[in-house]
Amino acid sequence: MATEKLDPVTGRMTTGHEWNGIEELNTPVPRVVLFFLAATTLFAIGYWLLMPAWPLGWTYTKGLLGIDQRVVVTRQVEQAAAERAEAWTEKLVEASYSEALGDEALMRHVSETGRTLFADNCAACHGVNATGGPGFPDLTAKTWLWGGEPETLEETIRVGINSTNDDTRISQMLAFGRDGILERDQISDVVAYVRSLSGASGDQAKLSAGQEVFASNCASCHGEDAKGNRELGAPDLTDNHWIYGGDLQTVYSTVYAGRQGHMPNWGSRLAPADLKILTLYVHSLRGTAQ
Repeated sequence: MATEKLDPVTGRMTTGHEWNGIEELNTPVPRVVLFFLAATTLFAIGYWLLMPAWPLGWTYTKGLLGIDQRVVVTRQVEQAAAERAEAWTEKLVEASYSEALGDEALMRHVSETGRTLFADNCAACHGVNATGGPGFPDLTAKTWLWGGEPETLEETIRVGINSTNDDTRISQMLAFGRDGILERDQISDVVAYVRSLSGASGDQAKLSAGQEVFASNCASCHGEDAKGNRELGAPDLTDNHWIYGGDLQTVYSTVYAGRQGHMPNWGSRLAPADLKILTLYVHSLRGTAQ
């Protein structure tokens, strides 16, 4: 049975427990700890009463102050939009593209705001640096399918490509192999020829045969000189910028199975000012001009 006794050193009672000659003092909890425990408890009770805190199944306690973070954030966004409109977006909307491009102060705002708009809406496909990836064009290369003028870019962003918009741009590469339009040897020849247009080497007899296949089947869209056709969204095959890849297997797959890219239409999602900012931002991206 544990026996309490007075500790001669501290003058405090022990708990009566002993381990190998070591006795445990019955030391009270420090007052500072009790103070902070009490203060924390009071703060928690006050917070529960004043602020949204407890879940109640399909709802939650609103708190006596009635604070709603969603309302607060919405108000802040509206205020920021109003301040931005007063500062420069109204001027941007009224300006023509040539006027906006010639206004350095305005373009600084476009660069800052456009970077955020691009990251929020476009970077998922085209990458944070707009350099694209397999299936998504490099926007810094300036190899535009429909043209790189601001007005043309705005239309592309607004209506999309093969999108749900009634005025969408439409573009599709035929599946020459899968649909039996060309034989495998013909596909192999035209692939060798197309790759040679951007510097790849190949057997001369194969290239000559591929050139004939190209003239008969591909020139109607890509042009006799293979420079592309912006009316149809057909890419220039003579540069070294490939949407899906320029290696032998990828180009073969493109010709054999066809391609049909997709870009959402942003006209229904972005305000007119944001659409113009994004257009100017994409137009101003620096890359290898073609």
